[in-house]
Amino acid sequence: MIARKFAPALFSLILSGLMSLLVSGISTFRVGGLTVDFTGLWIGAWLTAWLFACPVVLVVAPLARMAVEALTANPQVASQRHIPDGVAKRRSPGHSSNASGPAGK
Repeated sequence: MIARKFAPALFSLILSGLMSLLVSGISTFRVGGLTVDFTGLWIGAWLTAWLFACPVVLVVAPLARMAVEALTANPQVASQRHIPDGVAKRRSPGHSSNASGPAGK
């Protein structure tokens, strides 16, 4: 088994390998069609693409994760991160501070 600390590098290796394999295959087919030497051309294009794709994914993946986090963060959750747990629970949505309970009872 591979140590957990290598997970980001392994993720980059697998993702870049699969994506470059797919994209290089499509590109090779579009340029040359399904010829006798298609497989050799595809493997050559894939290895070249993977050589560039893996380091790019290693650099770009953390930036993409930060962008996704920033675009999908819940503002209420973000504002409660610095509030102690007990206080944050009392301020949670749907929790009424009204001692008489919900309206209509």
